[in-house]
Amino acid sequence: MQIQANTPEDYLAALPDSQREPVARLREILRANLPAELEETIAYGMITYVVPHAIYPPGYHVNPSQALPFVSLAAQKNHIALYHMALYALPGQLDWFTAAYADQVPGKLDMGKSCIRFKPRQQIPYDLIAELCRRVSVAEYLATYEAGKPLKPSRDEQL
Repeated sequence: MQIQANTPEDYLAALPDSQREPVARLREILRANLPAELEETIAYGMITYVVPHAIYPPGYHVNPSQALPFVSLAAQKNHIALYHMALYALPGQLDWFTAAYADQVPGKLDMGKSCIRFKPRQQIPYDLIAELCRRVSVAEYLATYEAGKPLKPSRDEQL
């Protein structure tokens, strides 16, 4: 579902009641735990936290006029999605998160490359999301991004 909004507040106001509270709570957690250098905006139809051009002038390689995305939060038709780019760019973070999730949350993790999906009535591990947000600094993310490390482990790294 695509939400038409110009601000995070407009985004939240446009959500159905069933999604507004968990998305608002996740937003509060992101704002309290992500690196302070990030800016909150609406990008890609989602609440997005970006590395601003003032810190990283080259911007996003796909479209340099856009700031480099770090984390996005979205309400979809059948789930709430949290996109954390470090889970995709830093395999060690993905390994940590999947293990911590299995230890803390009953049920199977529903995840794509950087997307964690929370279904209705599913337990959202808010404390784990807060910890995930504190684990990667902007400097570490930019160093990985600049180094051009593969966004997934190479075949050699998987062995």
